[in-house]
Amino acid sequence: MKLLQRIVDVFSSLWLSALLLSLLALLTWLGTLEQVDHGLYEVQKKYFESFFLFHEVGPISIPLPGANLVMWLLLVNIVIGGVVRMRKTKATIGVLITHLGIILLLVAGFVKNYFSTDGHITLFEGESADYYQSYYRWELAILEEQADGTVAEHILSHDQVAACIGAEGRVFRSSTLPFEVRLTHFLKNSRPMPKGPMFEVKVPVADGLFLSELEPEPEAEANVAGVCVTVTGRDGSQQSGLLWGVERAPLTVRMAGKRYGLTLRHERYPMPFEVQLLDFIKEDHPRMAMAKAFESDVKVREDGSERTVKIEMNAPLRDRGLVLYQASWGPQNAGPQTPLFSTLSVVSNPADQYPFYACIVIAVGMLLHFLMKLARHLRSQQSKREAVS
Repeated sequence: MKLLQRIVDVFSSLWLSALLLSLLALLTWLGTLEQVDHGLYEVQKKYFESFFLFHEVGPISIPLPGANLVMWLLLVNIVIGGVVRMRKTKATIGVLITHLGIILLLVAGFVKNYFSTDGHITLFEGESADYYQSYYRWELAILEEQADGTVAEHILSHDQVAACIGAEGRVFRSSTLPFEVRLTHFLKNSRPMPKGPMFEVKVPVADGLFLSELEPEPEAEANVAGVCVTVTGRDGSQQSGLLWGVERAPLTVRMAGKRYGLTLRHERYPMPFEVQLLDFIKEDHPRMAMAKAFESDVKVREDGSERTVKIEMNAPLRDRGLVLYQASWGPQNAGPQTPLFSTLSVVSNPADQYPFYACIVIAVGMLLHFLMKLARHLRSQQSKREAVS
């Protein structure tokens, strides 16, 4: 019991709160500096979504707790010290409400970290989409032609594909496909290069090309993944090739008398509605080719109904747990008659409104505590005046 009590004392202590908040400030500072040489995505993964990390200072690696671990410890600290062990009296009700708001804010962060997805939709006027795709994650889609002219998709996720590093790779089988797929030499950033006779390479060569590994780009969305693939039919027939993230057409194979396509693409997420870009409006600064404002008029189709919505920088579309923001446009150097596309950032976050509610709870708690303190002070002053008189 004494050991348990000491553990509870440590996790509910004020000094632990101060230490954790100091670590969060340190990680934020180090992560901000790290963005000079690395992109936001990589820094976010390393400093804010990890439990442990090593920060490089010259030749020295300093072990640090990641923000993910720090936030979990902070949640435990507030729950035990700021709710469970706090004296429940009329005087502390405002502080208790404030702590509950902070807990809700932390929960919102955890839900966002573990259960949200984000990506984008890029559309020219007249185009529509019922899915959005990731900026960073890749998937392998096996396309199967159907008798009615449609295409069925068999998907290997980013985590499955990215694990196929080196010559060993991994083999994937499905009872619905007449072949197995072997993936090897996955590269986070790559480019197909012609294989000349004057040099050798340590990776597979297909159709005179091989995948050359490139240094990761500071901005993760600029990386183009690649992977080597070998398809083996049940009769032992084989076809090999290279899959690259921005290939113009799928790799086509014929197995069991049927044609299939294999393509490496950004991971896609379905939406419960379809979005069509009706009109993209861009306003430039006077006498400059720099955009002052831009917005998209879109048509949203869901459950047999249609409605028109304007998406602006500070006016996103919220529907069915998705938030669509106006993010960018292009081509950047387009001429007066060149068609423009609009890029909408899409976030699926079950806790999208939690921070707003948390801030309201925190504000109510702090206001209530302030008013109670003020009322107590006024009563004290009144008592002193009556005593003097």
